[in-house]
Amino acid sequence: MSDFKRVLILGTGPTSIQLAVSIKKHLNCYVGIAGRESVRSETFFEALKQSDHLIRVSVQNEKHRSMEGEYFVDQVFNGYETIKGEWDTIIFSVTTDAYIEVIKQISDKLLKQVKCIVLISPTFGSNSLISNFMNKLNLNAEIISFSTYYGDTRWMHDSPSNHVLTTAVKKKIYIGSTHFPSKNIDKLCKVYEQLGITLEIMKSPIEAETRNISLYVHPPLFMNDISLSAIFGDIETKKYVYKIYPEGPITQYLIRDLLSQWKEIMNILEKINIKSINLLQFMTDDNYPVRLESLSRQDIENFNHLETIHQEYLLYIRYTSLLIDPFSEPDKDGRYFDFSAVPIRKMFINKEGYLDIPRMPKEDYYRIKIIQGIAKYLELNCPTIDKFIKTYESKIEKVAQSRRGEFLSRAFVVQYFEEDLNMICGEIGKNIAEKTLE
Repeated sequence: MSDFKRVLILGTGPTSIQLAVSIKKHLNCYVGIAGRESVRSETFFEALKQSDHLIRVSVQNEKHRSMEGEYFVDQVFNGYETIKGEWDTIIFSVTTDAYIEVIKQISDKLLKQVKCIVLISPTFGSNSLISNFMNKLNLNAEIISFSTYYGDTRWMHDSPSNHVLTTAVKKKIYIGSTHFPSKNIDKLCKVYEQLGITLEIMKSPIEAETRNISLYVHPPLFMNDISLSAIFGDIETKKYVYKIYPEGPITQYLIRDLLSQWKEIMNILEKINIKSINLLQFMTDDNYPVRLESLSRQDIENFNHLETIHQEYLLYIRYTSLLIDPFSEPDKDGRYFDFSAVPIRKMFINKEGYLDIPRMPKEDYYRIKIIQGIAKYLELNCPTIDKFIKTYESKIEKVAQSRRGEFLSRAFVVQYFEEDLNMICGEIGKNIAEKTLE
């Protein structure tokens, strides 16, 4: 019996459209989309209404044709509290910091029918958060975590509509479930295979959640004085995320912090009995490869056992090797594609008319605060993570103070996420106790 007969997708971003098309195409099920009522989502709901719930996915690259398609969404809910009917599976396609806020708006009666919850782009601890919420309601739904969303999808014409463009697709992602083995994961593996993506099944959902490269690289790349000055307009010159200083934030000190933060997260994994990650191998084999002339297989595979200075050296090589796309075709002047020219986005006025902070580092702030909270719960020191948070929080406080009287989003407020952390740590503590008894 499949739990993918009636599927409800939560969220009104471009990924929700891509997910709905993929599910319709490969699972041929009844699909609903729900989102919160807001100025931002108004355009999205209006576009769905105008098109009679028809949604479209186009692809930039011919090899990703399995992603494209046109289908009708069966039901649309404007406001989470308006969701009705029976749903076998709920898919979270909202930002991780909104999980609890969203699930609280769905009626307990409706949640009792749900057999499976899928977290498309969770962070470290998200599965524990939702598990804790469901356990308190005495509900035993299977909760599945992916390591990350499988592609790069954006609005076709830059503003919310019924049409999206998928520009890139990952080769491999990780998945884990509260139920092991899982028939639902077997079904998802078949779907992802048809999409041309390898799914690696992990023994636990939290293990899948740790296989997200953003956890390891975003805080050092964004929570430093250079990037924050670019984000908050202290400097007019454009800066780039993956470039070496002065074009971007990458210095020997940033590399040192990147390595230290990875080691702090590995201490957490060790404490909760999760297999550690070889950072350099994860970067090159699962994310962006570099040429063997730049980094040898021996160095990549032995990374965890090398001295700190050697590890820093190899990470610096990795970033300099990706200043250009080493596998692109050079032009007539011998120049390769400028791979690292990803601009650091500046703060902006959002659709509600409030001054806001870009997704990076706004979402990374939640992620790193949760990791810091887990470390404290496990009585582990994490000075590098503490440093990133202090740098970021002092910056947003300073900007908020200098713009007093203006409309500022909640992103400018220092947050503690106590409710989420209590729920996550409660679940982690329970898992540690169970493993001790085994």
